[in-house]
Amino acid sequence: MAAVSKEALLSRLQGLGINSIVHEHPVVMTVEEQSKHIGHLGTTLSKNLFLKDKKGRLYLVSALATTTVDLKALSQRLGLGKGGLRMAPEDALQEILKVPLGSVTPFALINPSSRSVILLLDHQYQNQPKLLFHPLVNDSTIEISNGDFNLFLKSIDRTPSYVDFEAVVTVGKDQPPDLAGFVTELAEQPSSLDTKQSIASTQNCSIKEVASAKFPNSKLKVPKEKVHIEGEFQKLIRDPQELVNHILDETIKATMEKVKDVTHYTDTSISNEIKSQIGPDLQNLIMLFKNTAYTQGFVAGEQYSLGEDLVSAFASRSSVVRGRSESGRCY
Repeated sequence: MAAVSKEALLSRLQGLGINSIVHEHPVVMTVEEQSKHIGHLGTTLSKNLFLKDKKGRLYLVSALATTTVDLKALSQRLGLGKGGLRMAPEDALQEILKVPLGSVTPFALINPSSRSVILLLDHQYQNQPKLLFHPLVNDSTIEISNGDFNLFLKSIDRTPSYVDFEAVVTVGKDQPPDLAGFVTELAEQPSSLDTKQSIASTQNCSIKEVASAKFPNSKLKVPKEKVHIEGEFQKLIRDPQELVNHILDETIKATMEKVKDVTHYTDTSISNEIKSQIGPDLQNLIMLFKNTAYTQGFVAGEQYSLGEDLVSAFASRSSVVRGRSESGRCY
């Protein structure tokens, strides 16, 4: 999905009835450089950190430039240990926030790709009449009130989470991490960034080099008994009822142990209940799929047959015309 542009963001703010002021300036990479161009506004600038923990969760920390943000202390308060936070890689910046280097901003959360990013805001923002952020690019700065900023966040289904980054909090056995509630548990999955790096490493290789390249082995192991299932599976496809039973049996087998841990029902009663609940719908769906496949195959066959007839007729007519032409030719 394409990144939201600066123009689209400004249009969104206008649509929300937000009065913002855009200050244009040369490209800046640091708060110090930004201050040289808009420091005269008298509004404290913000610093924005894009972070990543050991489990791959991403965080956007936004604070006043004058606020001290101790990453080790913040990591402990989030329940991640002392070294649980580090700067996110540049690839994640472009893939998730979809902004160039030096343009990290809370406004980047308007991009759907950033839905899993955890946003932590400086509690001192609430006392500021105006806030300054980049509008997705670092060649300009938006001036916006804190109330309007909160309105923007709510428009993208974000609840502002304000944190006192300078608070001294002791985390221990009797004092749990005070910010752990902000950490969302995400299902572990292969990093798309790692996948991109693997793909990129083969783009300039010859076919021979790619063929001989060694790639990480997949963790997915196919059971030996499944290797011989192709013929049996084709039999199942012909009979929707048998296919439904097969799918249900495999599903029930995989989940039965978990279910038995929390219920007193027997294997048979659980199996029968599941089959009675979803079996008929699943059978109808497969029958519909089967009928559709037959219909599409029939149409394709008719079109192919019609095409052959047309080609044959055209060839026959061409032969007749050619014969007439040959008979009238002078030598």
